Amino acid sequence: MNEEHMKLCSSSEWAEYVENELLPWALSSCHLGEDVLEVGPGPGLTTDILRRRVAKLTAVEIDPELAASLAARLGGTNVEVTCADAASLPFGEARFSAAVMFTMLHHVPSWEQQNDVFAQVRRVLRPGGLFVGTDGVETAARWLMHDGDTYVPVDPSALAPRLDNAGFVEIVVEEVGDRFRFLARRA
Repeated sequence: MNEEHMKLCSSSEWAEYVENELLPWALSSCHLGEDVLEVGPGPGLTTDILRRRVAKLTAVEIDPELAASLAARLGGTNVEVTCADAASLPFGEARFSAAVMFTMLHHVPSWEQQNDVFAQVRRVLRPGGLFVGTDGVETAARWLMHDGDTYVPVDPSALAPRLDNAGFVEIVVEEVGDRFRFLARRA
């Protein structure tokens, strides 16, 4: 992420939005279970909220500095931080009760790699495990915010078939304003 983008994603304003609007909307009526995978926590604002809702949370972050900072900050809690690429998750099959990713999928460098992430998440979910996420719809303002960043927007209208191809069922994609959420289950 560029410096301005990282500043926004670490801000108290973003933390308030995540806690009071984004996660309540994304997780409404969702039961995540006891062993949850968070993909792409970045600075960990979503992690802070999720760890209060689940027994065990594993956060996978590709950026070594962000992963190390998050691991140091959350050491001794119910959170385990792993530095890894979500397109090649270092976990056994069918481990997690649920997986979540919030406003990070657009940072995966290509649609093909995004599809690899979906396949990996499906692999590490237990049968019937829930996959929940959010992202933003492509806008001119988002392109400006990602100047110098990896930005591969996700088309919400094309997401359900992509998740279906990865082996998910009961897929729901809901667009509200300039954001969307998705829910799916491992078959």
